Amino acid sequence: MTLEEKVFEVDAAESDRIERVATALRSHKIEAIVVDTGTEARGVVLGLIPAGAEVHSGKSKTLEDVGLFSELVESGRYDPIRPRMFAMDRQTQGSEIRKLSSAPEYMVGSVGALTEGGALVAASGTGSQLGAYAAGAGHLILVVGSQKIVPDFEAALERIRDVVFPYEDAQVMARMGVHTILEKVLIIYGEWTAGRTTVVLVREPVGI
Repeated sequence: MTLEEKVFEVDAAESDRIERVATALRSHKIEAIVVDTGTEARGVVLGLIPAGAEVHSGKSKTLEDVGLFSELVESGRYDPIRPRMFAMDRQTQGSEIRKLSSAPEYMVGSVGALTEGGALVAASGTGSQLGAYAAGAGHLILVVGSQKIVPDFEAALERIRDVVFPYEDAQVMARMGVHTILEKVLIIYGEWTAGRTTVVLVREPVGI
């Protein structure tokens, strides 16, 4: 077998794996859209959110990589929650901030890992985004690079611990001068109602 044939065989196997994960997601009432590149993912996500819609997102490396974070927050096309939150006083308006971040009409983000069985695994120090992920948001859109696909839940936790956490810890240390913590993990196996959650699964690696 030539090198080219070996590469094709690997690519074909990975493509089949991604399609199996997409099928698993759909079987749990989660819409799955497979694209090749981060640029395509950006276009898909923007096509899912109506102009003027209320939208929230965390400071996600995946969203930054595909050019979505600035588009959602700074373009003027949407009603972003994030600038409103940061204009509020956390001491006197903490309750309003929690409500804003927990129940946006559209929540856009990513996860730390995605199992081959279609379970989405998100981890957080504060859990600030997890309420919207689990149930609070009217619509949840997750952009997930194929490098985040793992065999099972144990492998998902290992990936979060060994790959995601060190990156996030370095980011928090650079911004705030303190270490982050890993305190909360959310597993999304599926949806009760079809149409709420969409996963845009990107063949090329995006994010951490």
